[in-house]
Amino acid sequence: MAKYANPPQAPPLFTGTKESIVSDSKALCDRTRSLLDSLVGNIKPAENPASATFESVIRPQTEDENESSLSARILGFYQYVSADSALRDASTEAEKIMDEFGIECSMREDVFRLVDAVYQNSGLGASIEKDKDRVIDAALAESAGLQDVESARLLEKERKSYIRNGLGLPEGEKRDRFKEIKKRLSQIQIEFQKNLNEENGGIWFTKEDLDGVPQDVLDTLEKGTGENEGKLRLTFKYPDLFPTLKFAKNPETRRKVFIENENKCNQNAPLFKEAILLRDEAARLLGYPDHASFRIEDKMAKTPKTVLDFLGDLKKRLAAGGIKEIEHLLALKKKDHEARNLPFDGNYYLWDHRYYDRMMVEQEYSIDENAIAEYFPLKSTVAGMLRIFEELFGLVFVELTPEDRKRISSTGKAEDIAWHEDVIIFSVWDDAGEGDGFVGYLYLDLHPRPGKYGHAANFNLQPGFLKADGTRRYPATALVCNFSKPTAKKPSLLKHDEVVTLFHELGHGIHDLAGRTRYARYHGTSTVRDFVEAPSQMLENWCWTPSQLKSLSSHYETGNPIPDDLIEKLIATKHVNDALFNLRQLHFGLFDMTVHTPKSHAELEELNVSKLYNDLRVDISQIKGPEAQGMPSTWGNGQATFGHLIGGYDAGYYGYLSSQVYSTDMFYTVFKSNPMDPIQGRRYRHTVLEKGGSQDEMLTLEQFLGRKPSSEAFYNELGLSSEVISK
Repeated sequence: MAKYANPPQAPPLFTGTKESIVSDSKALCDRTRSLLDSLVGNIKPAENPASATFESVIRPQTEDENESSLSARILGFYQYVSADSALRDASTEAEKIMDEFGIECSMREDVFRLVDAVYQNSGLGASIEKDKDRVIDAALAESAGLQDVESARLLEKERKSYIRNGLGLPEGEKRDRFKEIKKRLSQIQIEFQKNLNEENGGIWFTKEDLDGVPQDVLDTLEKGTGENEGKLRLTFKYPDLFPTLKFAKNPETRRKVFIENENKCNQNAPLFKEAILLRDEAARLLGYPDHASFRIEDKMAKTPKTVLDFLGDLKKRLAAGGIKEIEHLLALKKKDHEARNLPFDGNYYLWDHRYYDRMMVEQEYSIDENAIAEYFPLKSTVAGMLRIFEELFGLVFVELTPEDRKRISSTGKAEDIAWHEDVIIFSVWDDAGEGDGFVGYLYLDLHPRPGKYGHAANFNLQPGFLKADGTRRYPATALVCNFSKPTAKKPSLLKHDEVVTLFHELGHGIHDLAGRTRYARYHGTSTVRDFVEAPSQMLENWCWTPSQLKSLSSHYETGNPIPDDLIEKLIATKHVNDALFNLRQLHFGLFDMTVHTPKSHAELEELNVSKLYNDLRVDISQIKGPEAQGMPSTWGNGQATFGHLIGGYDAGYYGYLSSQVYSTDMFYTVFKSNPMDPIQGRRYRHTVLEKGGSQDEMLTLEQFLGRKPSSEAFYNELGLSSEVISK
């Protein structure tokens, strides 16, 4: 492996202080402001129209943006992962500074005039005006005298973004109000996410209350003193929450945990309401009927009607299956309650679902998820996943030892290239067949700690791009997860659903690493939101393929792979209670669309968001909530814990479902017959992953599939007819 020992680019540093994080963010803004002022001062298209060209106006801005992105993303990253609250606060402040500056830039009319002049001079404007639905392809880019499709796409979207940011409004009151709204929305996003990251609630339970919860989980819980002597504190972090909802025998314990978890961040509820009102006001200022129309216009779906038709159709298809699944689970609950002499009121509740879903799989499929987890220790499972990516995409992953870190760190200090001692770092390379070149850095931060981001996500730390001298800058990407920590007795063991989650997030990481774009803004996962999940969703299929489950598994004591009979049983559960799972996703997607498509602003002002969230869940899932026990339908504020709808997935959550149409089509068409076909794997890497957002995503799909995408595989996978249901 000596040829992979010396990366040509040092990894980024994580040496920020609370002072430097803020001052560095201000310096980035000052540098960009100076550049824009200089461009406006020196280029006068009104006097000399030919002076406004891509090279004179756009190129300097993209080079500045490329360079800034190397620092900016890390400055904003500390808030999600730093163990030091002062650094998290500084990072939050830095993001606020950079966001507000971004709003200032996006509303500079003087810069917009320059960009518009380039757009009109190039002829791109005239071509697009003639055919508004035309996709930017190589022929169009060439006719406009632009270097490539990516450059033409950048110019078209850059000009449009100024208009979408309020410069289509006349100067004065409306434009000023729009700018105010943008700034406040940025503040809300930061505050909302900070509240989620810093959330540290919990409930004290007796050991009897937690009967059934695995001992591995109980061993990690805080032990009470004083008035809580003899009790254990259960937090709402995933490694505590999910096992309790799955295994706690006492329905009152599960009920209490479920309801408290929905109320763990109630300070976010007014922020959520304020955000949807501001979004609606801003969209109406720009002339859109609602926020969803504004957001979806530049996505693959194009209109809210397309989205609502898709979600409504899927709801109809799934409804009967959902009711059938509940009937089956309810019979299981009745039998269980009778056997344990517990009262049974004939209802199946939200806090019942994980418990009886798990029990059903255990009893009817002879699957014990804890026994399966013994075959998936975190460390060896990660290694197995990386081997799959090596074989499929022609990559090599080299874990950096403390000595490696010290040697390649630009400061000579190993600790400077990671933000926490838990972090694992890999240098990533092309294999010999792909040319042995450097690809980038992959970071894994896999366990929970106070103040850390509480879900599983991939964060781009530094994008890749072409530098001004024509050489390539390589990306750095991080997986931030919250899998249980190893104990003195056992390593961290992954349930099968956690194996799927890890592979999904690693899929985003590989998308990020494989990116080969000219500009940072289109690198890797920087695609439209209703496509970005498709590559990772497609890779989830590997976690349901016998040969791949075998290669990923290694029993934590014996090292043996998972037996064939256990694999067979596991795969038989793939679609168990699938209708209810997808109805849950539909609840999120339809709630998102409902709050972002009000008939009027006044209607939205009157809306009780918590009631809508809870009512929609019962209506769509058909699973009862606390309302059935006499509580008001405002019993919980689930929307206040829903970071997606504040963090960029607003009027976009449907993408998790719609992108499954694309992911399933790609898998069935290309990989189902041989998931480890290295020729197809490399074709996928270069045709789909490499492109990022540098060209129209539908064009990318068509190039890979050899045709337009079809929903047939998606509906077949769900066991549903692909024929259109009559309204």
